[in-house]
Amino acid sequence: MPHQPASSALARFRVIDMTQVRAGPTAARQLADWGADVIQVQMPEHMRGDDTLGGQDGSDYQYTHRNKRSITLNLKEPEGIAVLKKLASTADVLLENFRPDVKTRLGIDYEALSALNPRLVYASISGFGQTGPYANRPGFDQIAQGMGGLMSVTGRQDQGPMRVGIPIADLCGGIFAAYGVTVALLEREASGKGQWLHTSLLESLIYMMDFQTSRWSIDGEIPGQAGNFHPTSIPTGVYRTKDGHINIAVFGGKIWERFCDAMGAPEWVADERSKTKAVRSVNRDWLNAEIEKRLKENTSDHWIEKLNEAGVACGRINNIRETFEEPQVQHLGMLRKVVSKWQGEQVLMGQPVTLTRTPSEIVRAAPRRGEHTEEILSEAGYGPGELARMKAAGIY
Repeated sequence: MPHQPASSALARFRVIDMTQVRAGPTAARQLADWGADVIQVQMPEHMRGDDTLGGQDGSDYQYTHRNKRSITLNLKEPEGIAVLKKLASTADVLLENFRPDVKTRLGIDYEALSALNPRLVYASISGFGQTGPYANRPGFDQIAQGMGGLMSVTGRQDQGPMRVGIPIADLCGGIFAAYGVTVALLEREASGKGQWLHTSLLESLIYMMDFQTSRWSIDGEIPGQAGNFHPTSIPTGVYRTKDGHINIAVFGGKIWERFCDAMGAPEWVADERSKTKAVRSVNRDWLNAEIEKRLKENTSDHWIEKLNEAGVACGRINNIRETFEEPQVQHLGMLRKVVSKWQGEQVLMGQPVTLTRTPSEIVRAAPRRGEHTEEILSEAGYGPGELARMKAAGIY
């Protein structure tokens, strides 16, 4: 079946996705969800490695590869490389996450492909960058979490370094790559030229450190672990109630005053231990203990209603099932249905951004390896005889 755009926003663009595992496929999914014709290039079945996020039938793979088409190509054969170059010669974007030396050895680096297609936007995702002392190191999400500083500010001090519960370096690397691609495509409208863009798990993760970075680069402070409490805004964190835990976030003087009134403790506003942000930071242990003493007098639901009425941000701490039971989450309609010819009806997460005129949908379930090979190669001009010969020769 020809390309079925998930949105009209990027429907005019074709993307060749050479990536594996998670960061690159995440970038490709972002583009596919906004309508791009993403062609996922995988190794033939008899050559494949462990590149499928838990197997093609797993929920991880199904979520990551929706809205794409799939072909197989044997890039160890010169004819496989020739087919890839033919596809790239008319594509708008190529995504890859080879080690820097591999793509050059294969002859599919930016210099080689841009000579065939000067309008090509070539996006590279790596663990540590395209150049430098670590460029050829293998890079994975948890390695970037540690090297980028995230694990040093996550968790409690008495627990040692703590990873984040999602592959955040992979996801951010992929999302930033997709962002870079859209910027390059916008620039191409003015210049008529493609360009090479690259990001890495390490760069993306360090960028996401945000204010923790500026605490060091501007203030000379090395941030540490603060557990469930915000490192600089007090009181903000996880608090125990009579029947569970809730999050409370108090930012700014006016909100602090409203919080004190809602807690039935207006005296905290003038107390020398808590009247300013600076002293609340020094006396955080005392203040947090006082807050919990009062919160334990009533239920989570009571305090969530009371604090929200006072304009103080707070909320439940949900497991994933409870998250999707939240009335607001149900209202947002983040889950979408799609029918897979292999697995039947599926429920998948949609995009978290709403474009009112050109929305994103899930129109195609994740493809099986090589499901669209002959369809796509036929679109590229290969006839039935050539396809039969290439299949027999193991080119796809």
